Amino acid sequence: MLRRVLTVGEGLGVLRARDLGSLATVSEFTLSTGGAEGNVAIGLARLGVPVTWVGRVGDDDLGRRVVRELRAEGVDVIAPTDAAATGLLVKSTPAPGRTSVAYYRAGSAGSRLAPADVEHVPLDDVALVHVTGITPALSATAAEAIDVLVARARAGGIPVSFDVNHRSTLWASADAAVSSHRRLARLADVVFAGQDEAALLVDDARQPPASASGDPEELARRIAALGPREVVVKLGEYGALSLRDGVVERRAAIPVDVIDTVGAGDAFVAGYLAELVAGQPLGERLDTGVRAGAAACTHPGDWEGSPTKAELARVGGDPVRR
Repeated sequence: MLRRVLTVGEGLGVLRARDLGSLATVSEFTLSTGGAEGNVAIGLARLGVPVTWVGRVGDDDLGRRVVRELRAEGVDVIAPTDAAATGLLVKSTPAPGRTSVAYYRAGSAGSRLAPADVEHVPLDDVALVHVTGITPALSATAAEAIDVLVARARAGGIPVSFDVNHRSTLWASADAAVSSHRRLARLADVVFAGQDEAALLVDDARQPPASASGDPEELARRIAALGPREVVVKLGEYGALSLRDGVVERRAAIPVDVIDTVGAGDAFVAGYLAELVAGQPLGERLDTGVRAGAAACTHPGDWEGSPTKAELARVGGDPVRR
């Protein structure tokens, strides 16, 4: 029986424009929910992994929707309510193949996450704790909460997974972002990063990332030198690679008709972690990760395209089920 993954982050309402155009001209939207950690939680649940999501939500309809959709997908939820509003993400498609994302989350309920929210969360049946670089950027108390949870996990011998998920607009400075990301990378057992994020971790934050266009394997090795045992570099249309104990595995991306790439990285992480907690080797972790990420690209939602186990085998194949 698989043990549980626990993740902590901010749940958001998501407004998605139905038609091409900017927010200045479009008029019809679809309402859903999102947030990187919640997306990963749903991806894990769809792959049969027990998972708990922790986060503050507003005492409002968006907060209730975040909780309802996570629970409807099989995620266990610990979500204290807050007087502040639930944050909002607005997505539009200015032109075919382009996605624009705007956030309205300053002072949100999720940003008011605090150490008290995670100090007593049960870890007895937790196999892995997953955090991202987004939550520490939301506020000082949210950063403290992540530090407390990671310290609890390490004290209990529970592996920590860290996805850099760099959001430059959330940070006061590049130096502050890199300092936080590096600290978590040093404490983590597994680090996920896009190629630019990997370069950010190992280069001078005050200079352009010289390694961003370099060899991803070299970037992975430099990140591993910070302390994590396992490093995964997400390469988008070029697939991904994983480095563990000096051994590198690579996988090409699976060609699909791309509708929206937002959430694909989270689906990849969910697929990879599902195989990790099941004890599968690097190759299978990457196989499931790239398949899950490809599936997510075929849906405009942040998490709605994450596949179930049954759907994984059909990714990239005949779209008609007979």
